[in-house]
Amino acid sequence: MAATHQLSPEGHSIWTLRGGLHIADNKGQSTAREVAHGALPSRLVIPMQQHIGQACSPLVKVGDRVLKGQKIADSDGKVTAPVHASSSGTVVEVGNYPIPHASALPAPCIVIEPDGKEEWCEPLPPLGDYHALDHDTLVERIREAGIVGLGGAAFPSSVKLTPGTERDIHTLIINGAECEPFITCDDMLMRDRAVQVLRGAQVILHLLGAKSCLVGIEDNKPEAAKAMRRATVFLNSDNIKVVTIPTRYPSGGEKQLIRILTGREVPSGGLPADVGMVCHNVATAAAIADAVLEGRPLVERYVTLTGEGIAEPRNLVVRIGTPIRELVEQAGGYSGRGSKMILGGPMMGITLPNDGFPITKAANCVLVPSKREAPAPQPALPCIRCGRCAEVCPMDLLPQQLYWYVRAKNGDKVREYNIWDCIECGCCSHVCPSHIPLVQYYRFAKADLRAKDLETLRAERARQRSEAREARLARLEAEKKARLAAKKASAKGRPKAAETAAKEEAAKEEAGDAGADDARKAAIEAARKRAAEKRAKQKAEGVAPRNTENLKDFQQKQVDAADKRRAEAEKEAEAMTTEQQD
Repeated sequence: MAATHQLSPEGHSIWTLRGGLHIADNKGQSTAREVAHGALPSRLVIPMQQHIGQACSPLVKVGDRVLKGQKIADSDGKVTAPVHASSSGTVVEVGNYPIPHASALPAPCIVIEPDGKEEWCEPLPPLGDYHALDHDTLVERIREAGIVGLGGAAFPSSVKLTPGTERDIHTLIINGAECEPFITCDDMLMRDRAVQVLRGAQVILHLLGAKSCLVGIEDNKPEAAKAMRRATVFLNSDNIKVVTIPTRYPSGGEKQLIRILTGREVPSGGLPADVGMVCHNVATAAAIADAVLEGRPLVERYVTLTGEGIAEPRNLVVRIGTPIRELVEQAGGYSGRGSKMILGGPMMGITLPNDGFPITKAANCVLVPSKREAPAPQPALPCIRCGRCAEVCPMDLLPQQLYWYVRAKNGDKVREYNIWDCIECGCCSHVCPSHIPLVQYYRFAKADLRAKDLETLRAERARQRSEAREARLARLEAEKKARLAAKKASAKGRPKAAETAAKEEAAKEEAGDAGADDARKAAIEAARKRAAEKRAKQKAEGVAPRNTENLKDFQQKQVDAADKRRAEAEKEAEAMTTEQQD
């Protein structure tokens, strides 16, 4: 564990952030005005994938009337989150629309034309007594509400709240640092809804079985920290502690905040759960409280509109799917000094080509900076190996070495130098005197490595299928040969058996024939004996055969022929008897 750096104003030990920058925060522009609700837009363009993981499929079709809070898209995947209608109205299109992404490519969206009634669907039943419910029931409620990480990652919260039974989670970290310049949506949320944020933290503590919770807030947000401390007293939450940390970018990174608050290091390639911790954003905690305690799905979020290019910078509570141009109109329109449009902050945000993109769950800021606030990038010069990028890297990497290996397309070395630990904070690019866009190189390298890993995985699966097929064919061939060998062996032993069987069959036939002849001879002999006895009896009684007198010539010939045949039969029988006796 690292040495203690100092104590926070609350008396909590905090540790030094490795690397990082002190950057002008420019947060006062958007906090000068109270938070307002965004106006109902003319159309809502709701992407069906607003999270890391599997995209959703539509549950509605064109012409359907939907209610606010109604689930309109979902997926049966594990890492996913459903999407809900953010206002009542009619579905007018289900198709591809540009969404706020670095690629700016179109993606499946559901377009709703609001009817102005803001009519809610039947809410999910509130789970006020959530302590009596099991883990799976609460996690399913959070999933059904479509909750994702609202700090920018948009990872489904239901998955993050199931770290696995093999991990013992003892500490919950609630991230209220909001370290990136210009962005103030979390600051205003904590000021307005501190109690709801902490209620959500209590739900998460119950789900994880954690004993304590630390809420980290940078010291440039005194009003937010004060509101959160009051909320802990109001809720009598002894196990939740608000900790003020020094303002230094990127202290709001998950791993960086854990180090600052606890001194623990998340291992390379690991997760906070590996050191017994889970980290959630303040907006995520508030959304979880809304889902569990009020049965309300995630249909809106706090969004900052700022920069010298915005006439009236402020924070708005915005319906998911609202086009950016309509939000800019509500913030007084453009001032004419803007140089570009960024979704997010100046360090990690993405540049948008226009203001027609919709607000998604992950969108926390629309920044329209002037040229003074965001100067145009200068042409890149050769690296002079000054080492300044390594000094400010919060992950203790060697950015210049990564840069050279990316340029050389040496993927093995890029992995060896822990490219996956890079959080793409932009500190290295910010201080580079050669104006090399280092983060862009790292993003390209990660995308290239992912593509190669996917190709390798596919090739490995194809190899396994091929080997399984070869093994199956070899097994079938071996079984076929075994059957043929058994058949041949059976055929070799068959002649003797066949000869024996033939002899036995012949003996049976011969015995059968002999038996049949004996039976026939016995029958003939019995018949002959009966006929002789009958004639002898008639002769003794003086009875002549009937119909033997006054025969006609042809009748007499028939009698003579019958007598002749009888005599021949008797003679033949006597001959056979004599032959058998001999």
